[in-house]
Amino acid sequence: MSTSSRSAELLFLFLFIVVPFSLSSARFNVTHLPGFDGELPFRLETGYVTVSEETGGELFYYFVESERNPSEDPLILWLSGGPGCSAINSLALDMGPIIFNVEDFDGKLPILYANPYAWTKIANMIFLDWPIGSGFSYSKNAFDYFADDFSTTRSVHKFLKKWFLDHPSFLLNTFYMGGDSYGAKIAVLAAYEIVEANGRGQLPLINIKGYVIGNPGTKGPAPGSKVDSVNQVTHAYGLGVLPREFYLQVVRDCAGENYKAPMNALCAKHLDIINGFIAEINIYSILDPLCDDEPPSLNENSMARSLKDNSAEKLGSSSSDPDINCITAELLVNYWGNHYLVREALHVKERTVGRFHRCKFEIAENFFTCNIPNAVPYHHSLMSKGYRTLVYSGDHDVKIPFFSTLAWIRSLNFTVLKPWHSWKAGDQVAGYATLFSNNLTFTTIKVLDTTTFHPSTIRKTLTACVLIFLEWLQGGSHVAAGKMPMQCFVMFERWSSYQAL
Repeated sequence: MSTSSRSAELLFLFLFIVVPFSLSSARFNVTHLPGFDGELPFRLETGYVTVSEETGGELFYYFVESERNPSEDPLILWLSGGPGCSAINSLALDMGPIIFNVEDFDGKLPILYANPYAWTKIANMIFLDWPIGSGFSYSKNAFDYFADDFSTTRSVHKFLKKWFLDHPSFLLNTFYMGGDSYGAKIAVLAAYEIVEANGRGQLPLINIKGYVIGNPGTKGPAPGSKVDSVNQVTHAYGLGVLPREFYLQVVRDCAGENYKAPMNALCAKHLDIINGFIAEINIYSILDPLCDDEPPSLNENSMARSLKDNSAEKLGSSSSDPDINCITAELLVNYWGNHYLVREALHVKERTVGRFHRCKFEIAENFFTCNIPNAVPYHHSLMSKGYRTLVYSGDHDVKIPFFSTLAWIRSLNFTVLKPWHSWKAGDQVAGYATLFSNNLTFTTIKVLDTTTFHPSTIRKTLTACVLIFLEWLQGGSHVAAGKMPMQCFVMFERWSSYQAL
């Protein structure tokens, strides 16, 4: 570190000392994780930061240092979707440093491997359980379990300021907000608040340069606008869920209608049929099976028996035979997060959280209020100021279709600097990107045909760890990095190093 940089860091430290600010945090160094063989090959820290001194509300986080150069690599605060999905989703199912071995699961404690395409190989990342009630975040006061866009944005910002107070050496790193799905909406709101606070001279000054978001939501916890609904139908047709003749009927009879609340009876009938088709598939990734990721049992001794006994009643299977396709990484997350050894290793406070849920959907349904109806103006404000933005969308996500994302991006009326074009990873097309003015990059993450990979050939060149990934390469989905890890790593590596896709 240069003398000038070191001086700036010391200045920050001095300002922290003279500014009254309560820390109220706890952090722990984690060197081993149950299910992972040996010592972790990366530095993992878990901890709590108090975001409400009055009520005792604490947000739980995972911090992973970059494996390349922590002092110089960027720092990202990543928010999983929901609201109500745990940060473990990003840590172990998305771009984080660990992954589950699904193929060899025997009903006992799930096995973990290092993710060869983790973004933490080139970036420092904080994965946050937000809002309170998600993952291991908790409060002593029931009031804190009710949240909205404004309160959550303030809590995320407060968390970050306190985190920097406890980790001042990272204040000089380039900082990005990040998130997927509804977490992407909160990410842009938090980025906006950080920029506004910096403008007021509020300490600590955060070195924010932009944000990166995947399959981003811009409105409520579930897409509710006309454009979202129309594009869901269009994308379902494009992906082969709907026949052409019926789709053309819908376009004709629903012209000008609000697809969420149609006035036309014939249109409403058509949309009921479409909802029936969509209910049968995994709308987050249509090439994946539709599964229930809540374990039939959380009794460690009955894990194997429970999975073997997965019946139509328990997992929606059409047969009483076990559905091996529904032994997924999402399912294993729920087993893993509820194991007492895992909670001990992560230093989860006792008696603060009952049953762990990968995604606690009742938070979005009953405890979270969308009081910022549209985040697009916040995007426009930040991009107009030149903050760098990467927006990516898995092309097999029907929940938030890339058509919808492109629609609001084009509504910003920025100049197209490089029109729709392919970009490659591993000598294959990985997606299609458009570069806009104001430092905005949009890209899709493309489906990959895994039939081109012959297992006998693969096993000669790849490790068992990477073989697990090939089971995942089924198409760009709602959480694209979990399905297309190598492609998303290449995307992020190029963007973070200021290379164009």
